[in-house]
Amino acid sequence: MFKILISDKLEKEGVAILTADKRFTVDCKFGISPQELLSIIKDYDALIVRSGTQVTAEVIQAACKLKVIGRAGVGLDNVDLEAATKKGVVAMNTPMGNTTSTAEQTMSLILALARNIPQAVASLRSGKWERSKFTGVELNGKVLGIVGLGRIGSTVAKMAKAFGMVILGYDPYLSEEIAAKNGIKLSCLNEIYKTADFITVHIPKTDETTGMIGEAQIALMKNTVRLINCARGGIIEESALIKALQEKRIAGAALDVYDVEPPDFQSPLFKLDNCVTSPHLGASTSEAQLNVAIEIAQAVKDALIGEGIRNAANFPTLSVESYKVIEPYLRLATQMGRFAGQLVMGRISKVTVTYSGAVAQEKVQAVTMALSHGLLSPIVGEDVNAINALNIMKERGIVLKEVISTQEGEYVNAILLDITTDKEPLLGTLSSNKQPRIVKINNVYVETVPEGHMLFINNNDRPGIVGVIGTLLAAQNINIAGITLGRENQQGIAVSVVNVDSQIPESVIEKLRKTDNILFAKSIKV
Repeated sequence: MFKILISDKLEKEGVAILTADKRFTVDCKFGISPQELLSIIKDYDALIVRSGTQVTAEVIQAACKLKVIGRAGVGLDNVDLEAATKKGVVAMNTPMGNTTSTAEQTMSLILALARNIPQAVASLRSGKWERSKFTGVELNGKVLGIVGLGRIGSTVAKMAKAFGMVILGYDPYLSEEIAAKNGIKLSCLNEIYKTADFITVHIPKTDETTGMIGEAQIALMKNTVRLINCARGGIIEESALIKALQEKRIAGAALDVYDVEPPDFQSPLFKLDNCVTSPHLGASTSEAQLNVAIEIAQAVKDALIGEGIRNAANFPTLSVESYKVIEPYLRLATQMGRFAGQLVMGRISKVTVTYSGAVAQEKVQAVTMALSHGLLSPIVGEDVNAINALNIMKERGIVLKEVISTQEGEYVNAILLDITTDKEPLLGTLSSNKQPRIVKINNVYVETVPEGHMLFINNNDRPGIVGVIGTLLAAQNINIAGITLGRENQQGIAVSVVNVDSQIPESVIEKLRKTDNILFAKSIKV
């Protein structure tokens, strides 16, 4: 008999899936306090939450029997994944449930913005008849720029095509063939900024995407452009957006998300007549709530009774015996993938993973899934996990090939990652104490620990480069934990990988990029 605790409001159809099974005892304690959750979690095999319950490391540590945490929604921000993984608890979410809902919210805001609907409603309710004041624009024939062509962005594209819109899309990890099949012309960001009539963003919020549309990008846009954000607050820089709206530099904006939620209601965003706002309603439809409830209930049920784990965000399903052998390779593969995913330049068309040594004797799909998860995480964000990573790669037209090598290579036990762009393979192995190491990057031998904050540099092999790096980091009080150097040949191309104790500001990266003989510089978080 399994005991399941549901601590946030879940649609009755989801609850019914669990209560109908005699193997489960289900307790619904909606809105439970953190103190009560901490005191009773020890009795439960599974916990189902939405966004209200904070599943902290303390809660997970107190959960003696817990096997599964299910989040009825896309994100897992309220679940301590590291603690769950360390405890051996599967953490899963529902990435499919709100796709249509969020896409429809995007189209609703596009229409409301184009036709000045909120402003017209407010005017009419105040007793005014101002038809000419609210003249709008048609969507037919207009260019819609979509930044991010994952599930939601692609669904928006399909809906917008029904309105006769011309679709430009930016997604460096989607193949041209897949995009063309969906009637989307792949474009660079600058082309979208310069030509689109409407621009909508559908990308995860990361260090690189935060503020990606700011003053410089808005300056490239037509003064008739309208910006929409139903993804995450902060992707469009709020201060730059406010300034552009106030100066009528752009025609309008529509926001469903904000830098801080709830937002500051004194912000000009809520007073400008060319800005449409809504309170993060992307997933707020009865259908989406129903879909995620059914999806998470079925997933938790299957996980508990041993019928498979899907949409797990921390680890794939493995037998106890296989897991003991594969576990260090799962970690190596994930870290190699995350490292490569932040370094890769250009569109990925093919990924080849070659296994040799002990790992090649096991079922390597779990390791490939972990590597794919790591590779796609910096690109796709919270929608990807170790279970769905392979499907997302397929959706994006990325060919994945596994190779089992029986020949003795440079290292007895190794994983070779070859990403088809303009870069050379990445080679990883385990040290004698089974710790992950990256030992070859861009055809240059190194031995670096893929962990924490890192700085990757390609440079001409000239004196003084290490000194420049050390001086710039020291000026920011950033401590160097380790540094690895390698080169193709004397005076040739060199690689520097620096492990540091804290995040490196983008201003430092920019200074490095402008330094003589430094060809490429990028901060990485693994």
